[in-house]
Amino acid sequence: MDIKLFDSELKVMEVLWEQGSLPARDIVDVLTERIGWNKNTTYTVIKKCIEKGAIQREEPGFLCKTLVTKDEVQRSETEQLIDKMFGGSSELFFSAFLQNQGISEEEANRLSKIIKEAK
Repeated sequence: MDIKLFDSELKVMEVLWEQGSLPARDIVDVLTERIGWNKNTTYTVIKKCIEKGAIQREEPGFLCKTLVTKDEVQRSETEQLIDKMFGGSSELFFSAFLQNQGISEEEANRLSKIIKEAK
């Protein structure tokens, strides 16, 4: 799965990941309240998500359901970032991240465990 979603599209997807399938009008209500979008903006972004294969529209009621999970999108976005900025090297990515962010002993222990389990 290699899908590129823009920030606006991720806002629509977040609503669906949180709440499950919803009619488009309910997505409009949530995003109007959260970030002040109007109906036309929300419908335009939903349409773009449908065109990209991230959302499926069903009748009745313009019911929207996700076709990709949050994990799939996170994985794809992470891979694209590492490819683009670090030449595909996870090691360079982690090195840059740790140099910029720092890490606590507790976080280091958790990451060590994750790395061991991933081998």
